[in-house]
Amino acid sequence: MPKHLRIAMRNSIRFQDPNSGLEKDQLSSGESTADAAPPEAPESPMVVFINSRSGGRHGPELKLRLQQLIAEEQVFDLKDVRPREFVEYGLGCLEKLASVGDKCADETRKRMRVMVAGGDGTVGWVLGCLGELNTPGREPVPPVGIIPLGTGNDLSRSFGWGGSFPFASKSAVKSALHKASSGQAGQLDSWDMSMSMPFGEEIEPPYSIKPSEDCCLDEGLEIEGLRSEREIHFKGVFYNYFSIGMDAQVAYSFHHLRNDKPYLAHGPVANKLIYSGYTCTQGWFFTPCSSQPSLRGLNNILRIHIKRINDSEWELIRLPPSVRAIVALNLPSYASGRNPWGNLKPEYLEKRGFVETHPDDGLLEIFGLKQGWHASFVMVELISAKHIAQAAAVRFEFRGGEWENAYMQMDGEPWKQPLNSNFSTFVEIKRVPFQSIMIHGELD
Repeated sequence: MPKHLRIAMRNSIRFQDPNSGLEKDQLSSGESTADAAPPEAPESPMVVFINSRSGGRHGPELKLRLQQLIAEEQVFDLKDVRPREFVEYGLGCLEKLASVGDKCADETRKRMRVMVAGGDGTVGWVLGCLGELNTPGREPVPPVGIIPLGTGNDLSRSFGWGGSFPFASKSAVKSALHKASSGQAGQLDSWDMSMSMPFGEEIEPPYSIKPSEDCCLDEGLEIEGLRSEREIHFKGVFYNYFSIGMDAQVAYSFHHLRNDKPYLAHGPVANKLIYSGYTCTQGWFFTPCSSQPSLRGLNNILRIHIKRINDSEWELIRLPPSVRAIVALNLPSYASGRNPWGNLKPEYLEKRGFVETHPDDGLLEIFGLKQGWHASFVMVELISAKHIAQAAAVRFEFRGGEWENAYMQMDGEPWKQPLNSNFSTFVEIKRVPFQSIMIHGELD
């Protein structure tokens, strides 16, 4: 990017004021002079967000290499610059410059692309902030490419960026930037999650969900339990999956271990070994004799309604008693590249009323996992998961009773959800009206 734009964006973010890029001494520091033509906008201007704490010891090395290949001002370490600051002040600065006649700034803003070096959570964070540009006067929304640094990297896999980054290859970074600058753009659905729970219950919400003043539940759907007169509301957005049950419990245990003892979770291989250990010890394979197996099924606490595609009516879905985890999946990749929904034959799709899955089809694939043996066969793709439904909207209603807590996770961020024995807790999922724009990592 031309120097005067890089400096203007940097100062606007630093001072948190998009007008900082309009200062005369700064504009005069560009490459053009009175006798020279003004600088032209690059064909594919780009900024990179990097989670330098991801990728183990490679994070800082990758950041340095990116700064060498493009420019220091175009590489944002997420511990220093938040995506929302870039959207509000960095892109806001380009828009201000364009409004006073800077054609280079105008073209740069329109052509802008974003690269994210991090895991799925980091990519989702950036996508969520870029989604704020879906308002009149702030479009277009920059498309996003990925350098996968996380453990699962399912978003990366779904758009052709792979499950891991080849740090050993000296040309890998340059190749990734080339793909991001010339790759075709595709669309990705995102999903709003709204949760209402009885007032007085306390949770430690993950970063991906925030308290909300508004209740967004569909009032036209009859509830089975009682609804508290006073409720607490939360909202969030996910791109890959929302899950309930034993898989979320395993993720919750791993999450706390990583926070308490980060030296144990120091890379993808170690992380997956720890995950496997928790899977074996928390009842997936062997239900403790002291417990009641009948209480392990989610049907004891959960009632599910869905809306099918092009249908405005809610439909109650029967949950098999053997199911111990429910997943609402948006992508064809889950748990480090698995496809638990499976590649279904046309005859089966027609019989069940299903359609082929795509990241932009406006549908969630809802499936169940039973005991650990069933889940293991699903994960090695010997069998498919328990197909429950394809849905354009979902309502989960939780009832307490024998269960004091349920475990939930959204795009890999888990939490423990308290359940009230008197009042229901609700989770409702609806598609976001606009779609995120992703860059495909495979070049034609």
